[in-house]
Amino acid sequence: MFKAENRHLLANLPTSWNQKFLKFCYFTLALLILGCGEDKKDKTAPDSSEIEVAEQTETAKTSSKTILCFGDSITAGYGLEDTEDAFPGLLQDKIDALDLDYTVINSGLSGETSAGGKGRIDWILNQNIDIFLLELGANDGLRGVALSETRANLQAIINTVKEKSPATKIILAGMQLPPNMGQDYTTEFKQLFIDLAEENNLAFIPFILENVGGIAELNQSDGIHPTEEGHEIVANTVWEVLKPML
Repeated sequence: MFKAENRHLLANLPTSWNQKFLKFCYFTLALLILGCGEDKKDKTAPDSSEIEVAEQTETAKTSSKTILCFGDSITAGYGLEDTEDAFPGLLQDKIDALDLDYTVINSGLSGETSAGGKGRIDWILNQNIDIFLLELGANDGLRGVALSETRANLQAIINTVKEKSPATKIILAGMQLPPNMGQDYTTEFKQLFIDLAEENNLAFIPFILENVGGIAELNQSDGIHPTEEGHEIVANTVWEVLKPML
């Protein structure tokens, strides 16, 4: 803010000088704002997907309870024209139809691995979450990540949720891989989700793509991501475990 005497001096300057001086002030202020923005950028800054989650969270504040779906492209609704057609949005439709006071937040990120989820879980937990659906691991498996690493990352996410939000109920979504990944690897991959659910006493969905995975007409051209019809089946699969918890 200008001091009173400065405003007096400014008032006595010719109009053209006033305008030039004000433009200089605005230009300087803009540089300062941009400079502050650069200084604040770091590896922990939220990306666009996290900003979208924050916006969804603002909506969720009007609801007494929140369900957060934390996952990869399956949760995000990759390839769909409208992400509301992904299974989290369809779960919201089911909840609304029963007039239940819950808001579903889609925190899916295409390409997300268990390591990526571990890296962003602290930021995600800066909100009240009543039910946390963990759907990660598929990208680890498709990339041949060591099973011990995937298991450790998923356990770290579960531990963080339990430590930062003890009252939050956790649902673990199991995943399976196509047979071309090798018999031993696919068998152990499937088992690690079963073991995590048992060891942590979690609600468990054995295979989130049950009756969808491997069925051509229910998947997009890549053969991996569900179509709208496929997501409807996924939503029903999740609903079987979620509904009794509401």
